[in-house]
Amino acid sequence: MIKTLEKMSALLNKWFVWTGGVALLAMTIIACANMLMRPLGSPLKGAYELVGFAGALTVAFALGYTQISRSHIAVDILASRYSKRTKRIINSINSFFCTIFFVLVAWQVSVFATTIWKRGETSETLRIIYHPFVYLVALCCLLLAYTLLVDFIKTLLPERGEQ
Repeated sequence: MIKTLEKMSALLNKWFVWTGGVALLAMTIIACANMLMRPLGSPLKGAYELVGFAGALTVAFALGYTQISRSHIAVDILASRYSKRTKRIINSINSFFCTIFFVLVAWQVSVFATTIWKRGETSETLRIIYHPFVYLVALCCLLLAYTLLVDFIKTLLPERGEQ
């Protein structure tokens, strides 16, 4: 059961991180094009907005994959001295509370997206409706919560060779 959840998490997060990579590439192209066009007297209109949207998507889409690959910043000055069992208990508690936290974040971000959708808000320069970007960030937070839930379940199961 846990292997299926783990594979599903890995597959979803791989798709999401690739999408984030595409957003990063788009952000780079827009920024470079804007820098090249500026000396010619015609910078890209709305480049700042587009780079902002792409940056938000780049970061959000990489959240779950970064959790899987353990690439988030971790300060473990004290934890490095704990026993293996104590580390597992701390990791279990951490994964549990982080799962709850990111479910709440996803919920509140989607509430915010719904609010700006109902108001009909758009970006200032290009008048782009931006609630879909906010919904995507909420979805990414939900995927991170799922990844953390899988981590939590894994900490509850005995490791290989353990009784």
